Amino acid sequence: MKVLLIGVGGVGEAIAIASKNRPFLERLVLADYDEQRAVEVRDKVGADERTHPVEPVDASDGAQIVELAKRYEVDLVMNAVAPNFNESVFDAAFEAGVDYMDMALTLGSRHPTEPYRLAHVKLGDYQFERAEQWEGRGLLALVGMGVDPGLSDVFAAYASKHLFDTIEEIGVRDGSDIAVEGYAFAPGFSIWTTIEECLNPPAVYERDRGWFTTEAFSEPEVFDFPEVGPVECVNVEHEEVLLVPRWLDVGRVTFKYGLGAEFIDVLRTLEKLGLDSTVPITVKGAQVAPRDVVAALLPDPAHLGDRMTGRTCVGTWVRGTKDGKPREVFLYQSTDNRESWGRYGSQAVVWQTGVNPVIAMELLAEGIWGGTGVLGPEALDPDPYLERTAAFDYPWGMKEMTPET
Repeated sequence: MKVLLIGVGGVGEAIAIASKNRPFLERLVLADYDEQRAVEVRDKVGADERTHPVEPVDASDGAQIVELAKRYEVDLVMNAVAPNFNESVFDAAFEAGVDYMDMALTLGSRHPTEPYRLAHVKLGDYQFERAEQWEGRGLLALVGMGVDPGLSDVFAAYASKHLFDTIEEIGVRDGSDIAVEGYAFAPGFSIWTTIEECLNPPAVYERDRGWFTTEAFSEPEVFDFPEVGPVECVNVEHEEVLLVPRWLDVGRVTFKYGLGAEFIDVLRTLEKLGLDSTVPITVKGAQVAPRDVVAALLPDPAHLGDRMTGRTCVGTWVRGTKDGKPREVFLYQSTDNRESWGRYGSQAVVWQTGVNPVIAMELLAEGIWGGTGVLGPEALDPDPYLERTAAFDYPWGMKEMTPET
C-alpha cells in the first residue's frame, strides 16, 4: 500500500513509527506544512527518501493534496491534521480517486438559538451527506479511526457481536494520570482540538430522542479506570456518539472525558476571554486567530514525551443483557508513557492514537477489511482488528462490571 500522510505532528509521527517495517507498506509520503518537521520524523524513523519521501503541503489547499496523491500514485490519503482541515483533505481524496482515512470527523456547529438542547450540524454530517458519492465511485472513506474515536468504536462493535444480546447504554470514557514535568499547563494532545471538542455543546444519543445536546462539562461522574484509578469525567462533544448509533442498536450513547477541575477552569477562562475563537482578528496590522495564539504559546505535544509520567486509559463501557441477565463490562486500552517513550520514542497519548490507523491500513491492504462509501469502525468486523493488536505490542483488556445481585 502507498499512503499519503497529511500532517506529521505527534500522531503523524506515531503513525510513521508504527508502520515502519510492516510488510503492507510500500511507501509513506510524509507531507506537512512544516517540511523540516517531516524531515525530522523521517530521520527519527530511520527511513530514506525512497520509502518515506517528504513533501510540503497546505492542508487547506485541496489542489496540492490531489497533485501529491496522483504524483505518488497512492492508494490512501491518511488525514492526521487538525479537524478544521478535514473537509479539504476529504474532498481532495475523493477528487484524486483514492481511499481516505481520518481520526476525527468533520466539524459541526451549534444550534443558533438552542445550542444546549438541540443538535444542529453534527460531527461528520459533511462526510455522511456524501456517502453515496463515495459508494458510487467505489471508494472508501473510513472515518474516526484513531483511539477515540476508533478503537473505542471497535470495542463497541465487539461487545455487540460477542458479549451482549441487547445493549441499553454505551459510554466511551477517557481518563489518565498523566503529568508533565516543568509545565503548569501542558495538554498531551492538540490544544486546538481539545478546545473544539470540550467547549462545544456535547452530543448525547437516545433511541427515543435521537441526537440532542447538553451544557458543556455536564453530567459529572467518577469512573474507575483500570491501571489509572478514579477520575471525574464530564460530557464533551465526541465522534462516538455520532458513529455508534449508525450501525449498532443501542439505547443511549455518551462520551465523557476525565479533564479535571484545573483543566476545565482553564478552558472556561479561554472561552470567557474569547481566546477559543477561530475567527481571525487584527493585532498591530496582522491577522491572527486567538485559538492559534493559544496553541502557539503551549508546548508541542509531540515533544513532551521525556517530561511525561503516568498512564492514559481509553475504553468503552457497555451495559445491557446477555442470556436474559444484566451485564456490564469495560473494554479498554491503557498506555504507560514510560513504555511508549522508552520503546518507540512516542509519548503515550499520541502513541495510543497513532497505532490504530496503522492496524486499519494493514487490514485494508490485506483485503480483510473493505467496503465503499463513508464508514465508521463499527461497520467492519472487530475480530481481525483486535486479533491484530498483539502484533503491534498494543494490548487491550476487559473489566467485568456487572453489579452483584
